[in-house]
Amino acid sequence: MSDDLYRPGRDAAEEARQYGEDEGFEAAPEAQGEEFAGRVNEAIGGEHGDPAANLAVAELIAKLAERTNELQSAQAELGERTADLQRLQAEYVNYRRRVERDRIAMAEMALGKVLTGLLPVLDDIGRARDHGELEGGFRQVAESLENQLAKLGLEQFGTAGELFDPNVHEALMHTVSPDVEEDTCVEILQPGYRLGDRILRVARVTVAQPGEPDE
Repeated sequence: MSDDLYRPGRDAAEEARQYGEDEGFEAAPEAQGEEFAGRVNEAIGGEHGDPAANLAVAELIAKLAERTNELQSAQAELGERTADLQRLQAEYVNYRRRVERDRIAMAEMALGKVLTGLLPVLDDIGRARDHGELEGGFRQVAESLENQLAKLGLEQFGTAGELFDPNVHEALMHTVSPDVEEDTCVEILQPGYRLGDRILRVARVTVAQPGEPDE
């Protein structure tokens, strides 16, 4: 008979079982061990009982366990790196959003500052229009300026008859009127302007309060 036969003896079985417990593997049932031994013997062409074959199989199992542990470690490291990458991607997306939000805010702030500086010019145009002095080329230039500023988002507000709102109105004068039931803007002394949701200047108004005027 060949000296390379695999014959699992009592000591080899105990060593394999102890090795499996040390490496965290479940011990295979005895019948499965016999089946495995039979397959090994078929491969090497012999019978049970050779200690050299037992040692070879034990070494093979040890290498298999070592490679399994290496694979598990690699999979765990891959999971950690994947989580790190996902975290970095989320941080980058949030960073880009903050940058874009700050960029828009800075642009709106700069535009609002420029438009605020032009409000006195619009006041002069409005007074000239009220007095019938907005004629000829001056009227065309004024209307062109107003149209361009409107395209930039500048909006005028404040009309007689609307309810007084301290958030957008400044009361420069007060009067009493039986014709109103709430504080009402009855005269616009200077229109207000907004850029989007931002108030560049409140409307300055005369406010009528409900009541009978003093005689």
